[in-house]
Amino acid sequence: MELQENKVVNVNGERTLLYKTQGTCSRYIEVGVKDGRVTRCRFHGGCDGNTKGLSQLVVGMKTEDVISRLHGVRCGMKSTSCPDQLCKALQRVEGSKDEE
Repeated sequence: MELQENKVVNVNGERTLLYKTQGTCSRYIEVGVKDGRVTRCRFHGGCDGNTKGLSQLVVGMKTEDVISRLHGVRCGMKSTSCPDQLCKALQRVEGSKDEE
């Protein structure tokens, strides 16, 4: 499956997004959601250990729990962070349910 930037793709009930981040060291986040739970999370770029750890922690979690815990987290003096950008990606995926 080839993902297009910022476009939600539905395959067998899993909604997947290649999200272009803004204001972070990571360039993209590839995230998948099925039945309200994160099924995959992979950062392209960013702090390798932190993004890998974050990805492993959120897989299997309810999207609403990830968003409630990580929304608004900042990285240093930046107005956002990789966890905050993940929340934006998840919100976009969850919002895509209305478009189907």
